[in-house]
Amino acid sequence: MYLWFNKLGSPPHFYRIAGKWLPWLSAVFALLLITGLYGGLVYAPTDYQQGESFRIIYIHVPAAWMSLFVYVVMAFCGVVIIVWRMKLAEVVLISSAPIGASFTFLALATGSLWGKPMWGTWWVWDARLTSELILLFLYLGVIGLHSAIDDKRIASRAVAILAIVGVVNIPIIHYSVEWWNSLHQGPTVTKFDKPSIDMRMLIPLLIMALSFQIYYVIALFQSSRAELLRRERNSKWVAELSGGN
Repeated sequence: MYLWFNKLGSPPHFYRIAGKWLPWLSAVFALLLITGLYGGLVYAPTDYQQGESFRIIYIHVPAAWMSLFVYVVMAFCGVVIIVWRMKLAEVVLISSAPIGASFTFLALATGSLWGKPMWGTWWVWDARLTSELILLFLYLGVIGLHSAIDDKRIASRAVAILAIVGVVNIPIIHYSVEWWNSLHQGPTVTKFDKPSIDMRMLIPLLIMALSFQIYYVIALFQSSRAELLRRERNSKWVAELSGGN
C-alpha cells in the first residue's frame, strides 16, 4: 500500500495516469449529467410547496456539497504537505482552490435565486449563508496567498496552514441550521432515519451529486497536469514528454 501511494505521488506517474483516465471520466460525467438533469427537470414531480422553483436544488445542492468536500480535500493535502512535504499534494491543493471557489460561488448564486421567491429577498445574513460566504473568502485567500509568494514551495506550506486552519468552518456550515435559528431549510437527504424527500426527487439529486464529483476529478486532473508541467518544466521527464533530449 505504501509503495502504491508513493508511486502515485510521483509527478510523471500521476501525469500519465490522469491523462489515461480523463477521456473515460469525461464520458461518465456526460452520461450522469444528462441523466441527472432529465430526472430532476422532467421526471421528478413538482414540489407541493415550492412549485417548479424547487428544481434549482439539482444544481444548488451538489454545488454546496462539493464546496465543502473540495475544502476538506485541500485541508487533507495541507496535512500531507506539512508532515511529508509531498510535491503532488502541493499541486492538488492549489489546483483544487479555483474549482472549490467556483462550486462555492455557484452554491451562493443559485441559493440567492431560490431565496428570492421563497424568502422574498436575494440575501439574508443567515448562519448557513454567512458561513458559506466565509468559505468563498477562504478559497480566494488560498489563491491570493499562493500567488503572492514567488517561491512556490514556501507558498505551498503557507496555504497548507491556511487550509488546515480554515477547515474549522466546514462543520459550522454543515451544522449551522441545527445550532442556530436559521431561515435555511434543514437537512432532508442526510437525516439519520431516512431522507425527507420523494425518491423520484432524491435519485436524480444523487446522480447530479455524483456527476459534480466526477467533474471535480476531471477539472483537478487537467489543472494538476498543467501545474506539474509548469513546476517540472526543466526536469528530464517533461523533456522526454515534449520530445526533447
